[in-house]
Amino acid sequence: MNRFGQILRKLEDVLHLGGCLGLVAVAALINADILMRFLFGKPIQIQFELTELFLMPALATLSLSRVYREGGHLAIDLVPKSFVGEMGRFIKVIQLLLPAAFFIIVTIMSGKFALEAILDGEVEYGVIDWSMGWAYALIPLGSGVLSLRLVHDFLFRITMR
Repeated sequence: MNRFGQILRKLEDVLHLGGCLGLVAVAALINADILMRFLFGKPIQIQFELTELFLMPALATLSLSRVYREGGHLAIDLVPKSFVGEMGRFIKVIQLLLPAAFFIIVTIMSGKFALEAILDGEVEYGVIDWSMGWAYALIPLGSGVLSLRLVHDFLFRITMR
């Protein structure tokens, strides 16, 4: 494995851990909120905003690249894996390039949106004033790493000819 691939792999593992910890935090917060409402009639005030603004986007995006790398994603195989030859290679390359292009666009657009929110100091007011830019930044982070993985795999497949 090349050096960039090793670094990318470690980054994917760290982000995946963050996504998994986010899942644990969501479960803990929601259950604690339920217990607090049931036992004391008082909710955990920050649970909804923290879950909605930060933890759910983390769950949705931070593990994308690792799950793709491990082949754990849902996929519809339009071309059999046994399809060989130049046409098979071409189709496999297209299957990497199209999602890479899509996620690069998602990364750029969501990155611009997050940067504008950070620079403008966009805030969600509540018990705590939540900085929205940092919540939005989770999307380009997760989709950006997936873009890197797709481009890496594309380049690796081209050089393996």
